[in-house]
Amino acid sequence: MEGAAHRLGSIVIDERSLAATSREAEHERQVAIFDLLEANVFEPEGGPGGPYDLALSLIDGRLAFDIGTAEVNGKRAFERRHMLSLTPFRPLIRDYFLHCDTYYDAIRNASPAQIEVLDMGRRALHNQGSELLRERLAGKVSTDFDTARRLFTLICALYRRG
Repeated sequence: MEGAAHRLGSIVIDERSLAATSREAEHERQVAIFDLLEANVFEPEGGPGGPYDLALSLIDGRLAFDIGTAEVNGKRAFERRHMLSLTPFRPLIRDYFLHCDTYYDAIRNASPAQIEVLDMGRRALHNQGSELLRERLAGKVSTDFDTARRLFTLICALYRRG
């Protein structure tokens, strides 16, 4: 999993799969994409080396990971679609959204100590989501923790719609 070539070079989220979100959630999504493109480890099983293009979307209530390499002469050297059920993610994502909403409200009104406690809870749920994503992608795509964490942020953006 260490090769520099095994990384994401582009990320596209299907606009039809996205729901309207808060300013904070949209900012988190944009930061996650920026951070992912700056540094990531992404190695699809059987992939020849990247960089890889990733398109995320919802198809029939399931998460679609469309992975490919850049086209050469109109053809990709590697192309895969992995479909993941959102069912295992649902309770965790709902709790995460609740914590995020409470956290954003607290930023405006709460003490620094209260904000810190809420942020710790929010981060813990995000970390759980990242680990769950790595488990669900096992045998399909290997990632490091930070890459999974940022991908979980993008999954949350899609989940709001689904």
